[in-house]
Amino acid sequence: MQCKGFLFDLDGTLVDSLPVVERSWCRWADKHGLDHQYVLNFIHGKQAITSLRHFLPGKSEEEIQAEFRWLEQIEARDIEGITALPGAQALLNHLDEAGIPWAIVTSGTIPIAHARHEAAGLAAAKVFVTAEQVKRGKPEPDAYLLGAKLLGLAPEECAVVEDAEAGMLSGLAAGCHVIAVNVPATASRLDEADFVLTTLEALTVVKGPDGIVDVRLKS
Repeated sequence: MQCKGFLFDLDGTLVDSLPVVERSWCRWADKHGLDHQYVLNFIHGKQAITSLRHFLPGKSEEEIQAEFRWLEQIEARDIEGITALPGAQALLNHLDEAGIPWAIVTSGTIPIAHARHEAAGLAAAKVFVTAEQVKRGKPEPDAYLLGAKLLGLAPEECAVVEDAEAGMLSGLAAGCHVIAVNVPATASRLDEADFVLTTLEALTVVKGPDGIVDVRLKS
C-alpha cells in the first residue's frame, strides 16, 4: 500500500489504556445501575458524549454535560498502567526521522488524550485532533478528514491506523487507506482494510525520493 502520511487513533492503537477506560466506565455504570458489559460493548472508538447520549435517553443536555464532566475528570486523573503499545514508539520515531507526516486523531478530549499520550511517553504529535475539534465523532468521517487537512494531504493520501470498528469505519468513510490493528474479527467492512494486523511491529515503512511512502508487512 502507498500513502504520504499517517493518521493514528490513540487509545488501543498507540496506547494501551484499556484498563483505565474500562475502570472509568464501570464506575460510571455503577453510578447508574447499568450492567458493565452492556456499557463496555458500546463505548469503544466513540466519543464519550456519544455514548452518554446513548445510555441516557430522555436526559437533558445539561444533565448529559454534567455526566460528561464527571467522567472526563475520572479518566484524565487515572493514568495507572498506561503504556505505549508494541511498535508504537519505534514507528513514530521512524516516521519523524524519515520526514513522513503523521497525526493523532482521537475520540478523546484534550485532558484525557494529552494525559494518556504523555503517560505513554510517545513522540510529540505536530497535529493532534481531539473530540473538541469536530461536530460529529467516529464513525463519521469528520475527524479523519480534519486530520488529513491539517497535514496538508488529501484523504486518499493518508493511512488511518485504528483498533476499533467505529474508527475503521470513519477512516473508510473519509476515503483513506485503513490499517486495522486488533480490530475485532466481527467488525463490519474489515475486509476493506489494506492490512489487518495484531501489532504495529509487523509494518515496514519506507519513504521514496518522490515522497511516496511504501507500506508493507515484514516478511
